Amino acid sequence: MDTPICDFVENYVKSNAARVHMPGHKGRSLPECGFGSAFGYDITEIQGADALFEAEGIIRQSEENAKRLFGTAETVYSAGGSTLCIQAMLSAACGRGKAFICARNAHRSVINTCALLDLEPVWLYPEYRKGSAVSGEISPENVENAIISNAEKHPACVFITSPDYLGKISDIRGIAEICRKYDIPLLVDNAHGAYLAFLEKNLHPIALGADMCCDSAHKTLPVLTGGAYLHAGKRFSAAELKRNMSLFGSTSPSYLILESLDLCNKYLAGSFRKDLAETAERVNALKARLSAAYEILDSEPLKLTVNALPCGLSGNELAARLRERGVETEYSDSVHVVMMFSTMNTESDFERVAAAMETIPMPRIRIEPPDFQILPLKRGLSPAEACFSPKERVNIEDSLGKIAAETVSVCPPCVPAVTAGEIIDENTIKILKTYSIFQINVVK
Repeated sequence: MDTPICDFVENYVKSNAARVHMPGHKGRSLPECGFGSAFGYDITEIQGADALFEAEGIIRQSEENAKRLFGTAETVYSAGGSTLCIQAMLSAACGRGKAFICARNAHRSVINTCALLDLEPVWLYPEYRKGSAVSGEISPENVENAIISNAEKHPACVFITSPDYLGKISDIRGIAEICRKYDIPLLVDNAHGAYLAFLEKNLHPIALGADMCCDSAHKTLPVLTGGAYLHAGKRFSAAELKRNMSLFGSTSPSYLILESLDLCNKYLAGSFRKDLAETAERVNALKARLSAAYEILDSEPLKLTVNALPCGLSGNELAARLRERGVETEYSDSVHVVMMFSTMNTESDFERVAAAMETIPMPRIRIEPPDFQILPLKRGLSPAEACFSPKERVNIEDSLGKIAAETVSVCPPCVPAVTAGEIIDENTIKILKTYSIFQINVVK
């Protein structure tokens, strides 16, 4: 597997050219910079370096390599994370002013795109895990019922998140069959699942019938933060994807990110499948080792999701005690702790996690999960109208009956408890307080 982007930049660094072009660091770092060598590899669209959104040279060659590795009809790079991919997917599938069916546990970037494109999300509510506002399963039956009951809106696509933040995977194959039945494109936020294409059983959304999906390469692969893939089946062309990405993406994408995506191809084509199988086995062994003391939830192969409440601790308390023992987790809330592993984790990392978990003193007085349900909210304004309206910040107790002026997320994955344009009710206030959100912007 060749690495055309890395090879070009390496040769340019070796040429020792006088850099009278952007960026302003000219390939040199300031004194006492801990990552000084990286500056030399940070370039711009000089002659021969290609351009991300009009790629015809080395970037396109590298994307073709990724396409073959993932087995997709089209794969293009993003240096703006899955957020840019989500913007491009919805733009390509919906255009402006359309309705689309969307799983409620969508990332905040979906709602922001609705505001930019004046889209109407028709919410599809998952079967939520108890005590969670971020995780749940979407079934093919849920999707079909939503399509039928909203036929008069002519939904432009179906958009779901799988795996979700706690690691729940939905039935993509079954959902894809429903979408084909009604000739509606299926879009999947697969930000946490770039590696799924390389398991012994390919679980990647495109392989299972999705029309488009995004992968945050940086979440589970050795890629710099912001590196992502936008994949498509035969329904959408690379030119179409690029055109829509260019509407939202920076005209100065990071070449360091592109180089890391390029270099990752070589790893994916080499030992990655073997390393992935071994890592998945280690995660399973860790789950088995901890299952006697902790409630381990079902999740995708590289996540360890723990319900801390049976131990007498909240998820946040468990995460804090792990932090004291040198283990930094991906996410915690009042119930759960999530740990994400990759092939770059060493055997000692797994042992440190196990040892830390086994030495934490626990009251063993079971705490009951928060008593709330995610219920549909009335819409006062469209996301676009709400986001661009005059707003004021109020205490959450004073927000009852007011229209949310922005999407309020309950946790780092940016899953919304209330979206821009919805009317805040008592249940929403209860959920927000559960996630320690005490102020909110509302429409004046």
